Amino acid sequence: MFYESNERLDMPQVSALRPLLLRPDNFTPPARTPWGGRNITGRYKAGVGLPAALANQAVGEAWELSFGPELPSRTLEGRLLRELVKDDLVGYLGPEAGLGASALLVKWLDAADELSVQIHPAVDDPALGADETGKPECWYIVACEPDAGIYLGLQPGVSAAAMRSALESGADVSALLRFRAVKPGDFYLLQPGLPHAVGRGVTLVEPQYVAPGKKGLTLRYWDWNRRYDAAGKPDAHGCGRELHVERALSVTDWALASDANWLARQRTALGPADCAAAARCEPLCDAEGGGAPVRSDYLRAARLAGSGNVRLPEWDTLSALTVIEGHAVLRGSFGSVRVDHGSTAAIPAQLPGLECELTQAHALLSSVVAVTRN
Repeated sequence: MFYESNERLDMPQVSALRPLLLRPDNFTPPARTPWGGRNITGRYKAGVGLPAALANQAVGEAWELSFGPELPSRTLEGRLLRELVKDDLVGYLGPEAGLGASALLVKWLDAADELSVQIHPAVDDPALGADETGKPECWYIVACEPDAGIYLGLQPGVSAAAMRSALESGADVSALLRFRAVKPGDFYLLQPGLPHAVGRGVTLVEPQYVAPGKKGLTLRYWDWNRRYDAAGKPDAHGCGRELHVERALSVTDWALASDANWLARQRTALGPADCAAAARCEPLCDAEGGGAPVRSDYLRAARLAGSGNVRLPEWDTLSALTVIEGHAVLRGSFGSVRVDHGSTAAIPAQLPGLECELTQAHALLSSVVAVTRN
C-alpha cells in the first residue's frame, strides 16, 4: 500500500459486517476529463497519503464508490468492493441483494473549465440498449469560485428546432440554457430529460443511480466547440469530443426543462456547512414520504456537519459516507471505524442508524432507493 489506512478499530470486532473504507485514489485519466482542476488532490484529498505523482495533479473525477467494471472501488486492503459484498449480499445490499451489486455510484467532480452540455435518458427509456441505463444523479456543491455556476434546464420557449438550429450553425448553445450561480451547500437533483452542465470553478460531490451490470448513458449536446489533442489538452488542430445530438434531442423533456416552478423543486440550499456548530444530520433528497425537501424515486442524500454525535438515517440500502472536512467515527457492534476527510466509507444496508461522532466535520451521506428490476 502506498498510503496508510485511516481505519481504527477501538473496540473488539464481534461482527463481520462493518463499514468499509475505500481507496481514495480512484481517479479518471486526465485525457478523459480535460476540464479537471486541482482541488480534489490539492485540497480535499491532501491528507490521505497520495503518492507524489498524484499530489496536486489535475483530476476531474474521483470515483469514490463504484460497483461497475469501468473504475471499480477497492478497499484499503485492495479487495474489490463488488467481490467483497458477495460474502453477505443481503447484509451489504439489503433489497438490492438479488442484483448482486448496488446501483449507487458516488463521484467527486472538480471543474476548472465548463463540462460539456449533457442529458440522461430515463432509466426505463425504451430506446436504451441491453447494456445501457439512464442515470439519475444529484449535485451537492462543496466549493465554488466567485460568480461560478451551473447550467440547468432551458430558457423559456426553447424548442427542439431552436436547439438543432443553434447546434448546426455553431452558435453559443449556452444562451439557450438557464445559468444559475451556486453557493456551497446548494443541492440539485438532475432528473432524466434535463439538459445540464457544470460551469467552471465548481467542485461538487455527485451521487448517481446506475443499474448494476449496465452502463450509465450520458448524451452530449455540445462541448463549447473545443478541440483536444490525444492527451486531452486544448489544441485548435485537434478533435472535438463525440457528440450525440439526435439522441440527446430525442430524450429532452422540452416542457419540464423550461418550467421554472418545476426546476425550483429540484433544488434546496442549506448554506455553507458550519463545522464548529453542534452535530446535525440534514436531509436533502429522498423518496416520497422520506421527509427531505427534494423528492427522488432513485436517490437519497443527507448532509452531516458539526461536532458531536448524530444517528444516521434508517435507510435500507448500502450507503456512502463521503467526508469533505474534519473526520467522522462510525460506531456499532463491529467496533469503530474512523473516516478522515478526503475518504469514503461504504456502509452496509443492515447497519442502519449507526452512531456517528463528528469532529469539525462536513460530510455527505448518499444511497439509492431500492429498485430491484434491472
